[in-house]
Amino acid sequence: MRQAYSALLYLLSPFFVLRLMIRGRKAPAYLSRWNERFGWYGKGQPEGVIWFHTVSVGEAEAAFPLIDTLVNKFPDRPVLVTTTTPTGSARVKAFLGHRVHHVYLPYDMPGAMRRFYRCFKPTIAIILETELWPNMLHQAKRRGVPSIIINARLSEKSAKGYAFLGRFMRQTLADISHVCAQTEETLNRFVRLGLDKNKISVLGNIKFDIDMPAHLLEQADVIRRDWFQQRPSWIAASTHEGEDEKVLNAFSVIKKRHTDTLLVLVPRHPERFNTVAKLCEKRGYTVTRRSEQKSSRVNTDVFLLDTLGELKLYYATVDVAFIGGSLVPTGGHNMLEAAAQSVPVLFGPFVHNFTEISRRLLAKQAAYQVGDADELAQRVIELLEHAEKRDQMGTAGYGFVEQNKGAVDKVAKRIIGMLDGAQ
Repeated sequence: MRQAYSALLYLLSPFFVLRLMIRGRKAPAYLSRWNERFGWYGKGQPEGVIWFHTVSVGEAEAAFPLIDTLVNKFPDRPVLVTTTTPTGSARVKAFLGHRVHHVYLPYDMPGAMRRFYRCFKPTIAIILETELWPNMLHQAKRRGVPSIIINARLSEKSAKGYAFLGRFMRQTLADISHVCAQTEETLNRFVRLGLDKNKISVLGNIKFDIDMPAHLLEQADVIRRDWFQQRPSWIAASTHEGEDEKVLNAFSVIKKRHTDTLLVLVPRHPERFNTVAKLCEKRGYTVTRRSEQKSSRVNTDVFLLDTLGELKLYYATVDVAFIGGSLVPTGGHNMLEAAAQSVPVLFGPFVHNFTEISRRLLAKQAAYQVGDADELAQRVIELLEHAEKRDQMGTAGYGFVEQNKGAVDKVAKRIIGMLDGAQ
């Protein structure tokens, strides 16, 4: 089965190149570093690395506290962080800088993966969430490299899809050394798929371990006071194509009720910054862009956050947070960063990537789920008009995050134990 899977990937490789070319029209970074995507790396790469694979921005940011812990624990050991997207690459370089080495992970073809392992000779493979690539995991086991899936999540829908792969899925799971699941539900789904129950444990969700340094809170206060002039404000974070229009529809309703309301709009992908700015202007809104380094004037309608790595800061500057990727069938994005800043959370109907967290936030009365733009507008209006309700929801969200911290330490201990065992 794995041979057939690999043959299919080789047949599809021209389409991988075509996809990079198409994406490169909007995001030129996709047109560079193709050699890495096929496992060709230059000379002088580090060997014997502690390797993290984090896919994109969300996984990378969740892993940063854990990476910091291991960098401090093993200061003399090289650390490699791989991603598959340019935005993830940029975030890793900006946050971790010279402390780690970064390349793209190649496509899951046998030859590319063999070249990757020969080049970097990892001592451990630490893989975020649900990146179950058969050749990547097979090469790790073949070379005696322990592999650990951390912060693992597996929805019922995904588990049913994997179940159709039958023996091929069981073989892939057999190549994994250990899985650190977020929840008991995920543990049970992995076991039903064929993972040895002795190779999985529930250690919680590392995304709860959010740290907001005091200097960032002070900076948020300055932005709120001097840039936003204490105006009522809400953020629409990590929005996707087709979702910005719905957010702006909601904003038009809100503006009729509260004319001084400010919308902080944060498109998920940098290549869409200009498109979204033009969309706002076409609707008749005045736009101030973060990259302009200007304050949000009183007559500014939309503050466009067109920089990377500042979302957590800007959650602390607003009254209400809507989490994007949820009014379109993307599956939602991380809601915990907003909740950790004591901000009421709103999200749409499509949250299948965060089913458990969204359910628990609703149960804690820290969030509202909305069905469409009209309901989004009404909930934002409600919260802007009722400070007591905002405070109640914000306090509930903050308490929920604080109660569930600690997964980073647990996962770090597991990884350190595996590293010690591999020496």
